[in-house]
Amino acid sequence: MAKKKIQTELYSYGIYTNWDRNSRALPKLLKITEQIPLELDIEFGYVIKIKGAKGKRITFKIDHPPFTDENGRIAPPFTGEYFVRSNDYEFFLGDTIWEPIHNKKGEWKLTTWLEGELLIQKSLYVKEP
Repeated sequence: MAKKKIQTELYSYGIYTNWDRNSRALPKLLKITEQIPLELDIEFGYVIKIKGAKGKRITFKIDHPPFTDENGRIAPPFTGEYFVRSNDYEFFLGDTIWEPIHNKKGEWKLTTWLEGELLIQKSLYVKEP
């Protein structure tokens, strides 16, 4: 019997409501855009819909403008992994602007892989309003 093909779709991207990382509910889309205003606490990113990949591993990376961490060093890209929990799964990858906001301007490149294969790569640009 032939194996079912995994289906993926970049469902939305742009500005979202604030995300409660402790909840399973994803943030709600407010505006589709690649241009993100440089504003404190604005949530931005993308949602991917994935079908037929239950139990598979998602890895991600967020390349961000160069800013320093609490030790004064340039912060590395944000990385992580999740496991697909159902056969009809939605995955949010994003971030928010925090203090100090001046060093968050520029390109934020969000990349997601499924089992090591590139799914989505999208750049969002944080700019002065």
